[in-house]
Amino acid sequence: MNDVASLSDLTLAELRDGLRARNFSARELAQAAIDQLARTRDLNAFITETPERALADAARADANLQRGAAGPLEGIPIAVKDMFCTQGVRTTAASRILETFVPTYDSTVTRRIWAAGATLIGKANQDEFAMGSSNLTSAFGPAKSPVKAAGDNRDLVPGGSSGGSAAAVAAHAAPAALGTDTGGSIRQPASFCGIVGLKPTYGRCSRWGIIAYASSLDQAGVLTRTVRDAAIMLKEIAGHDPADSTCVDLPVPDYEAAIGRSVKGMRIGIPREYRTEGLRPDVIGVWDRAAAALREAGAEVVDVSLPLSKYALSIYYIIAPAEASSNLARYDGVRYGLRREGRTITDMYENTRA
Repeated sequence: MNDVASLSDLTLAELRDGLRARNFSARELAQAAIDQLARTRDLNAFITETPERALADAARADANLQRGAAGPLEGIPIAVKDMFCTQGVRTTAASRILETFVPTYDSTVTRRIWAAGATLIGKANQDEFAMGSSNLTSAFGPAKSPVKAAGDNRDLVPGGSSGGSAAAVAAHAAPAALGTDTGGSIRQPASFCGIVGLKPTYGRCSRWGIIAYASSLDQAGVLTRTVRDAAIMLKEIAGHDPADSTCVDLPVPDYEAAIGRSVKGMRIGIPREYRTEGLRPDVIGVWDRAAAALREAGAEVVDVSLPLSKYALSIYYIIAPAEASSNLARYDGVRYGLRREGRTITDMYENTRA
């Protein structure tokens, strides 16, 4: 199969099935992703591109496919947010202080997707240390959304902090991407870019090897173009990790198998507190149509109250900055990364972190 554009347009599930049917090779798919990334480079969705790694990974994937030993993600190109440590590949957290940091190990989540056969297309742009919701704070320049407003050609932000991951998936540079979510950093950019974003429950996925922002809130997750693709990805990144004491020891179900299952008899609550002041009428309309569709499918949709929701943002702005202050204190310019000299050690700290 030589139609590169059509490969870039396929979903992760379609690519998986096509590779197993030998409709195209993992190398062809990797090259299609590399070419699509080049066509969309003006979005600045990536901090580090890894074309050589992608082609090398694809060669191994083709060998595994040839001998019938394909993993669940065999040959699938994945973009990885630059908060995940990747062995031998620069990991910056979008900060100049880590501009030259090359980890000697993989995060648990990235190690799991490599074990499942995925190929690395590049490290995605983000807000610096994941602290932002626009991708404007990246030391490597802002990422842009591939989405435009109707009748308006101005560039839009992709959201953040996983803005590069969202832009890459929406621009078809990768069928899926890893992101992290502390206070909306997967869900918000997914919404901005019109794709699917999934933040798993805290503890479902290991945080080991992810550069920490707010340890009590950080969670790995996925960005894809379909719900099925998100289910496929979640199955591979979820699971207990003894290296992370907050990671729960529970079985990982087959999330993909649950897709299409009837919702008849389910009781689904919609919190009234979520209809906040300033919510756009078109968003309310989509919400109401989704509720109506669930009712038509046999679910019972009920109004519920979560009165403590109003405190969520205030609590977030206490926990997240406090933990960020502690976690980021280690970046002092002494051991590795950017270092700007000063007359005193205090000056050096201030100059390095400025």
